[in-house]
Amino acid sequence: MSILVDADSRVLVQGITGGEGTFHTRQMVEYGTNVVAGAVPGKGGQEVDGIPVYDTVGAAAREEDADTSVVFVPPAFAADALLEALDARLDLVVAITEGIPQQDMSRVYRKLRETDTTLIGPNCPGVITPGEAKLGILPGNIFSAGEVGLVSRSGTLTYQVVDNLTQRGIGQTTAVGIGGDPIIGTDFVGILERFEADTRTKAVVMCGEIGGEDEEEAARFISEYMDTPVAGFIAGRTAPPGKRMGHAGAIVSGGGAGTAQSKIDALNDAGVPVGDTPEEVVDHIEDVL
Repeated sequence: MSILVDADSRVLVQGITGGEGTFHTRQMVEYGTNVVAGAVPGKGGQEVDGIPVYDTVGAAAREEDADTSVVFVPPAFAADALLEALDARLDLVVAITEGIPQQDMSRVYRKLRETDTTLIGPNCPGVITPGEAKLGILPGNIFSAGEVGLVSRSGTLTYQVVDNLTQRGIGQTTAVGIGGDPIIGTDFVGILERFEADTRTKAVVMCGEIGGEDEEEAARFISEYMDTPVAGFIAGRTAPPGKRMGHAGAIVSGGGAGTAQSKIDALNDAGVPVGDTPEEVVDHIEDVL
């Protein structure tokens, strides 16, 4: 099994005719992802490597039976693209775009709560089920199929941990980059719930970072609802308070909340071992498999 995406997913790419959209569409197709359409206003009737382009997401979903979207739309227009995807009632939308204004994402989030669509991102590397399909910019060559799920706020950490897992012969069910912005669609808990329900996932890696309280909320969920073992990593241990580090959401405002130590303590209290390095996280996974 897997979560979110598999070989049967029918994918459309919003922004497929742009440089990033075209490049990563080709990478996704080469990996084996079933990309059935693109959607770009005013570009309907064109093709990208034989993939039909439609003016609207609704038309692409209707004509090509698409159920999943990957969004490579510039920040100024990305919120409207996301709202269009939500209006089309797709099962899954993965927003790769970085730099979407928080005010725009607030509108998207309000609309999201009125739908059954799962939104991953924005400002994320995407989702991959190794050997079946990848959505976004993840480097498919470092992933291998197996029994470990991964969820991360950081693309770079995802790559580091996955490469270490694969090098040790430990494959993955699905890897999900949820994004590092203050307002995102699906948080840690939303992905952990899916991994807990997935019978093939025997262990989970959760990579967090400073800022916000999502990791503390995830720790509470793990403690109360998860039987699947989880190992963690928290980035930003040496970050000074008040300074944003990397992602827009990676900022500690003071008062103790959102610090690396508060997150590590919460996870430890929930029975989650937290590695000092990505390599130590894999050590913990080896211990429970």
